[in-house]
Amino acid sequence: MTTRREFISSASKGLLGLGVVPGGKRPATPTFAATPATTPEETPMAAETSTSTSTSTPQATGTGLIYDARYLDHVLPLRQGEVHPERPLRLVRMMEVFAERGLDQELIPLSLMEDPMASIRGHHTPEHVESVRRIDVTGPVAELAVAGALGAVDAVARGQVKNAFCASRPPGHHANNTGQEEGFCFYSNAAIATRYAQRVHGFERVLIIDWDYHHGNGTQNAFYDDASVLFFSTHDWQAYPGTGDPTLMGEGEGTGFNINAHLDCGSRDVDMLRHWDSKLLSVVSDFRPDFIIVSAGFDSRRDDLLGCFDLTDDVFKRMTRTAMDLAEEYTGGRLVSLLEGGYNVEGSALAAAAHVETLLD
Repeated sequence: MTTRREFISSASKGLLGLGVVPGGKRPATPTFAATPATTPEETPMAAETSTSTSTSTPQATGTGLIYDARYLDHVLPLRQGEVHPERPLRLVRMMEVFAERGLDQELIPLSLMEDPMASIRGHHTPEHVESVRRIDVTGPVAELAVAGALGAVDAVARGQVKNAFCASRPPGHHANNTGQEEGFCFYSNAAIATRYAQRVHGFERVLIIDWDYHHGNGTQNAFYDDASVLFFSTHDWQAYPGTGDPTLMGEGEGTGFNINAHLDCGSRDVDMLRHWDSKLLSVVSDFRPDFIIVSAGFDSRRDDLLGCFDLTDDVFKRMTRTAMDLAEEYTGGRLVSLLEGGYNVEGSALAAAAHVETLLD
């Protein structure tokens, strides 16, 4: 029998090398489909030019939601008769649970940025971008995932909402510049959103919290020598992609601004929270971020197909509450959360609902 680690290692190789990812029949549209019309928010010049300041935004209220039915069009292939764990049903069930709990009545639908390509090209190499763009269906959907992240940053930065959750796919925190998909990721959504928040909205220091079961190696690589971004990742170092050594703390000016926290298989809520207490909170007080981005991977929840932690929904509430407390203290509440992994369809939907309920406060 293939183990979880063997599966994710083998399943995440070489899709872009094929040059095509077939589409598939879209699952039934979820009951809650917050799909606002897109509006242009960025010109090519905007990716390099600050258009607002981080200190002038008044205190905002409300939680925004990024969701677009086109996220369901992206389908990763497997052998005949097998279902890929990073499947559209992840979002379908998540939206259903949000509606069942009445969250659809409280969340504020947000617009995706119309054209995110300037920011994508500002982060990824031309070779990588062109490789992704050649993929039928998946290439455009990967752009939409970035567009959602940037639309959320715009809404939070401008005070339209206090914080936001992006129910988007494909995920992004493993993406580098290899010219191929890595760990089901194509573009580095969190890293691109971070640079956008800095360059376009003038935020100087961004905290990225990544609680996915797998290490966010693409995000780490983007900011490893950068003192303006504090990256905190909790993960199983022994799992895919095999990165996330806790001794790696950054280099050059970025030394001390990269925090990797390893959790053993079977780790429970208390083990996760201990790392927050011992490795993050004291550093944040010195770093003093003015924007927070969360890479919200729910494969760290118990019973995930590709993870082996024993975390409950309660810990996602507590981590979210702590992240919000940090945002209240340092950023005026500004926080954007991006969906990463999570492959137990029901479990991920429940954990995401706990996360969003807490964001709604």
